[in-house]
Amino acid sequence: MKKIIPAYLRVLVIFFAVFGAMEYFIDSGDRPAFIKFPMVSIFLFVFLFLLIAIEITVNAVDTITYSLLSDEQKAKVDVAKNISFKESEWYKNLLKALTRTQPIENEGQLLLDHDYDGIKELDNTLPPWWVYLFYGCIVFSAVYLVRFEIMGGDNQEMELKKEMAQAKIDVAEYMKTAPDLMDEKSVTLLTDAASLAEGKTIFTTNCVACHRADGGGNIGPNLTDNHWILGGGIKNVFHTITNGGRDGKGMIAWKATLKPKEIQKVASYVLSLQGSNPKDAKAPDGEIWVDPTAAKSDATVATTTDSTQVKK
Repeated sequence: MKKIIPAYLRVLVIFFAVFGAMEYFIDSGDRPAFIKFPMVSIFLFVFLFLLIAIEITVNAVDTITYSLLSDEQKAKVDVAKNISFKESEWYKNLLKALTRTQPIENEGQLLLDHDYDGIKELDNTLPPWWVYLFYGCIVFSAVYLVRFEIMGGDNQEMELKKEMAQAKIDVAEYMKTAPDLMDEKSVTLLTDAASLAEGKTIFTTNCVACHRADGGGNIGPNLTDNHWILGGGIKNVFHTITNGGRDGKGMIAWKATLKPKEIQKVASYVLSLQGSNPKDAKAPDGEIWVDPTAAKSDATVATTTDSTQVKK
């Protein structure tokens, strides 16, 4: 019996410890975890009520058992269990408020006329904690009905879809500036001296065996002319270096060796060799490549010029 009060304290400590752990370990963004995950919070509240109900039930059984003891047995129990704390007035009032139990001496007044093979029924009132829990369920169901069925609130499936859509947007924004997540769609041409110098170092370390130090070509094609086997420009060159050349022949894929940022630098350096005309360069391979973006720009300029002339 002495352990009942510490048990209440343990229930509260465990309860708030779980909520604290939710806030600490769960990344709930700008909302508290117990609000963002209401079903978990409701489960914890129900679990707390059940623990309290169990403690009250156990205490009620102990109280009834204690009342059935003789005075001598009660005296021994009082000494052995040290239940002076339990017998305090505030504790009695708390249990009475939570259970509304009647003294066993009043049992005769609670007996109903029902008799089933000698088993009689007591007209006990429902304990307040059970009634409050029942009313709480009714309030929750009303709020749930209005929130999700009338006001059209997002259910868990809709919240998941929105969060996944937002995650895709965030990933796309991150990939625009993340150097190690760059691809041929987001890569840009580098022209600053520092990046080109780093690209030259990478080229010298990995590419000179096939393309020569000056890019004139050896086993691999000449990189200084305007002929390209798999397309020129920063996006095509980045793709070729990353995924390799033609199937069965050509350059290997470097994506397992070089990071995307390193491939961007060496691709930019390769394009900086255009028109350098090294001595004894290899004959052109592939076809002349024209930047389609530049062609569209030239066409737009020509159209604008013609329109201006017509107006004049």
